[in-house]
Amino acid sequence: MRLGGKVALVTGGSAGIGAAVVERLAAAGAQVVVHGRDAERSAAVAERVGGAVVLGDLAVPGVAAEVAEAAIAVHGRVDVLVANAGAGWSGPFTKLNGDELERLVMLDLLAPLHLVRCLLPPMIERRSGHIALVGSVAGRTAVAGEAFYAATKAALDIFAESLRLELRDTGVGVSLIVPGVVDTAFFTARGRPYERKRPRPVSAATVAQALVDGLANDRAEVWVPGWLRVAPAVRALAPGLYRRLSARFGEQAPGR
Repeated sequence: MRLGGKVALVTGGSAGIGAAVVERLAAAGAQVVVHGRDAERSAAVAERVGGAVVLGDLAVPGVAAEVAEAAIAVHGRVDVLVANAGAGWSGPFTKLNGDELERLVMLDLLAPLHLVRCLLPPMIERRSGHIALVGSVAGRTAVAGEAFYAATKAALDIFAESLRLELRDTGVGVSLIVPGVVDTAFFTARGRPYERKRPRPVSAATVAQALVDGLANDRAEVWVPGWLRVAPAVRALAPGLYRRLSARFGEQAPGR
């Protein structure tokens, strides 16, 4: 897809990967609508690229549809959706309370689906558009302490794959972005910082450039870094080895 002149909505665009994506899309000639919760930070990012701002907490039911409607109102259409907003959670699953579970399912899974539901029909009608869903390597691999987060990303993963097949010959592309560890505030925000020496985090700018390249070339999957593809391959071909490595990499289960 040629990005010049296209209208792109980036959720979670006020910081981290989202802010980097906003800058890369604008550099490619797109008109960017920056979504965020924080008005000041969102406006600062939008001002740097001459973009517009829409605000809303996607963890609240009904807000995704409002964000989609507000984004369309800016330029009359949305050609590209980058569903990036999300949050992590780490710890024993039994420690996750019901309210937090509902909030994170809405933010990490249901909000992207609602955004696609609202924005996809006009794309199909125009026979032009692209949907980029930011997943995680956690959706393809498993470690103790991330069962809940991995479940939401695994669901987003298979949604992207199925939707891409559904939209063949419509002119609308779908890409799943699969980053590993990224140097952002994600880990601090989830309440558990990243403390491992390997793998080393990649920058948000690296993920953003790979995402924009994936859009331009209609790639089904964009892995960042690329070597992460090895993990699901090991899981499929050598499940015993994969589980032993996962057990060493993840948090210790309760009582161990």
